[in-house]
Amino acid sequence: MDFVFTFLEGIASFISPCLLPMLPIYISYFAGDDINNKKKKYLNAIAFVLGFTTLFLLLSIFASTFGSLVSKYMRYIKIAFGVIIILLGINYIGLLNLKFLNKSNAVKADTKNLTFFKSLMFGILFSISWTPCIGTFLSSALLLIAKHQDVVKGIFLMLTYSLGLGIPFLLSVFFMELLKDTFNFIKKNYDVIKKISGIILIVMGLYIIFF
Repeated sequence: MDFVFTFLEGIASFISPCLLPMLPIYISYFAGDDINNKKKKYLNAIAFVLGFTTLFLLLSIFASTFGSLVSKYMRYIKIAFGVIIILLGINYIGLLNLKFLNKSNAVKADTKNLTFFKSLMFGILFSISWTPCIGTFLSSALLLIAKHQDVVKGIFLMLTYSLGLGIPFLLSVFFMELLKDTFNFIKKNYDVIKKISGIILIVMGLYIIFF
């Protein structure tokens, strides 16, 4: 179940209201001035995904180490973290209004003439700055990793989260024209999708507390 939850959280991060609408802009960054150069666009998109995955994996190692250091108090920490995640879920549903969680903090980056390496750095900046759009679900995944206190399992869990976020991102870059109707459907049903995402967080919080 851990891997299912983290994968779903990755997908939920992708369709968050402040990330998905930005997708066409990101894709335009990857292509740069040469909009017909598909190879450049695809390679830059892959580098971008590798960039945020790299930082996420480092965070997973930190979370596993933290979990090991506080293992004596893990039962109480699980309860506290679970309650936090449940509150995040309730906020996502709209029953709470936690203002500090409802804004993004985008860091400006040089996106002109992106190369593979620049796209990699852009992906790292993305993972740092776009909170809480992905931060809410990323935090939930990290709390689950801390609970297990296992670096190897933590890395695989974070890879699963990154796949949930990265696969739809890459598919969107590769098949942007074919997926326009899907994106329009998601945009029209954001309220429902946010509520479903909130429910996933609430279930995740309960799972951390009781299992």
